[in-house]
Amino acid sequence: MRSRGFEVVSTWEKEGIRIPVRKTASSAGYDIESGRDMDILPGKVTLIPTGLKAYMGEEEYLAIYIRSSMAIKHGLILINSTGIIDADYYNNEDNEGHIMVAVYNTTSQPFHISKGDRVAQGIFTRYLKADGDEAKGLRTGGVGSTGK
Repeated sequence: MRSRGFEVVSTWEKEGIRIPVRKTASSAGYDIESGRDMDILPGKVTLIPTGLKAYMGEEEYLAIYIRSSMAIKHGLILINSTGIIDADYYNNEDNEGHIMVAVYNTTSQPFHISKGDRVAQGIFTRYLKADGDEAKGLRTGGVGSTGK
């Protein structure tokens, strides 16, 4: 039985997308690569497609963080500080759960990302529910759909 992991989004299966891996035995994060070449313009938010989706158990989420080298060396930050991929984002009807990394270029220069560059890291995490939690809603779409 599968617990948690990554898959390639069906429309990206022929794009040579690599499943994220941890680089060392003590690494917490799985390195996530850019699915295509792109330029990150200064002062702009850019969505970097990964071609990936993630599956996980109930009461888990995938936290997405910028890789420290992207932030320190190149001035890129995640626009939402930490990306949260909920378990029910997987295979949603809007985008099949495609993970997009939303970055902001804090510098005055464009930055080029090549397909396969490691841009973020994902860490699978458990969460706790508050007493009296009775959430019963069902996800009806992709990004931002739970706030509708």
